[in-house]
Amino acid sequence: MIAPLTANTQAILLLTAPLITGRNDLSTELLTFGEYTKLTRLLREHQREPADLIGSEACEIISEVAAVFGPPRLKALLGRGFQLSQAVDHWNNRAIWVVSRADATYPRWLKTRLKEDAPPLLYGCGDAALLEMGGLAVVGSRQVDDELLTYAEGIGRMAAAANLTLVSGGAKGIDRAAMHGALLAGGNVVGVMADSLERAVLARDNREALMDGRLVLVSPYDPGAGFNVGHAMQRNKLIYALAEAALVVTADFQKGGTWEGAIEQLERLRLAPVFVRTGEKSGKGNRALILRGGLPWPEPQDGDELSSAIKNAVISVTSEPKQEMFSFTLREDPAPAKKQKLPQ
Repeated sequence: MIAPLTANTQAILLLTAPLITGRNDLSTELLTFGEYTKLTRLLREHQREPADLIGSEACEIISEVAAVFGPPRLKALLGRGFQLSQAVDHWNNRAIWVVSRADATYPRWLKTRLKEDAPPLLYGCGDAALLEMGGLAVVGSRQVDDELLTYAEGIGRMAAAANLTLVSGGAKGIDRAAMHGALLAGGNVVGVMADSLERAVLARDNREALMDGRLVLVSPYDPGAGFNVGHAMQRNKLIYALAEAALVVTADFQKGGTWEGAIEQLERLRLAPVFVRTGEKSGKGNRALILRGGLPWPEPQDGDELSSAIKNAVISVTSEPKQEMFSFTLREDPAPAKKQKLPQ
């Protein structure tokens, strides 16, 4: 059974989410990242939280903080209660849940590693407990040959044998092959979607694993949202943040989401060690990633060797200084409650 939305999550949805349930006829512009950041700062100054904007004192609070945006706009967004109820019913019928950063159930890996720059909302389907298990992230290009697809599927099977959760992006190519291999071997899988979460939830290939609690699909974007290059780039950060280590199977040189995500991880975020497949057929992109700090993939032959490789890599990077965190498209900075501090 899906837990009811918290008041904070309801308010954040009203302010920032398109609430897509079919045709999108939104007439009031959603708060942008910058505007929402200003709003949360104003709420903190008044020792308020997002939930207060839809509480009994909403009118008073809106008048206190709406000077930057204009009260009519905030009231119009917060007045979308009917649309929100329709969207929630639509999501519930598809077993899609929603949590916000202000919720205690928000994934610990994202909150701890990304802190205030974790996405403000997370939509998902499946057992959310899988998001707390770490594991191995596997990423790669969409357009690859059958040999690489078989290779990625084998990595997924090996992760399952090692009792490691497989984390990937659900995209065509390497992502899906690795996830498929892990599921076939009875392993656990986390799929971080950049688009079309609703369609993935309804896909026949995912249904059994979702029901068995071996697969969870999540996205920081509306479940009905279509493909967007920027979203695809940004969700890569979540894949790395949810894993103990990552493997780049193949990346195009200086282009594409796999390359950009790996470079950002290697040179700025450094949330997890990044392995890169090597060898004669690894390609120019992979060789360049090694030169930029990627770890040569040791080609483990079984689950035990895979576990050891990841453990050793994690130990090798734990002493490195923390890097500057990134900013998401939208950010939720919960204000302290009137008498106690909200979870960050």
